[in-house]
Amino acid sequence: MRAFYEAKVQEVCSAFEFPHKIQATALQYFKRFYLQWLTCVYAACKIEENHVSAEEIGKGIKQDHHSLEFDLIVYAPYRAIEGFIGNMEEFLQARDDEIQKLESLLKAATGEADKVMLTDAPLAFFVIRLKIIYLNALKNLFALAALRIANGVLGVVDFDRYLESIVSQPNSEHTTSELTRLLDDIESLVKSYRYPSEKDMKHINRKLKSCLGHSSSHDESKKREKRSKHKAHRSPNDAPKGARR
Repeated sequence: MRAFYEAKVQEVCSAFEFPHKIQATALQYFKRFYLQWLTCVYAACKIEENHVSAEEIGKGIKQDHHSLEFDLIVYAPYRAIEGFIGNMEEFLQARDDEIQKLESLLKAATGEADKVMLTDAPLAFFVIRLKIIYLNALKNLFALAALRIANGVLGVVDFDRYLESIVSQPNSEHTTSELTRLLDDIESLVKSYRYPSEKDMKHINRKLKSCLGHSSSHDESKKREKRSKHKAHRSPNDAPKGARR
């Protein structure tokens, strides 16, 4: 169900021609709010300009504000993709024909980044707080993943060699194999992603209604059983006045 409505968020953003950044932010908020309802309260305060700090919210519910597990910072890969394309121009010492191919790669990678945003990658990788080499931001990891997927089709650059050039930076913290493994994980999420159909949604909704109906009937049954036991244990003195002799 979450996947279905995430796709709807993307459709709305496309219909209004919002920047990709807004679409990515909306999707990532949805993923986080779905699991952490309290985040919605904090975000609502921000949106409605009712300025309440995280510490104040924590005090209000008598919890350490760090336990609320929310963060309004999101990592959208789109500008990072543009940055990598510029870096690839230098890496390839690109001529006019190669620059055109890189422009095609930019467009294709942007589409792949849209797919990455629909998967659990933004949530899963955010939770474990990865630090990726000198880039130090998840948006760059997602950008690299999108570029590698798109490049697998277009074949514009030797991507393994390009990753080696990144890892060879003086402040690099990871090896090429470690970075490749992370990109493989993201690509796997993209490949396994399945958009649910309207038929799927109808089936899920029927199951939910059935569960809700069963729960309601079960609760009513328990109430009736409790009332019957109460009547059975009631003493003659507890009987209504009209029923006494």
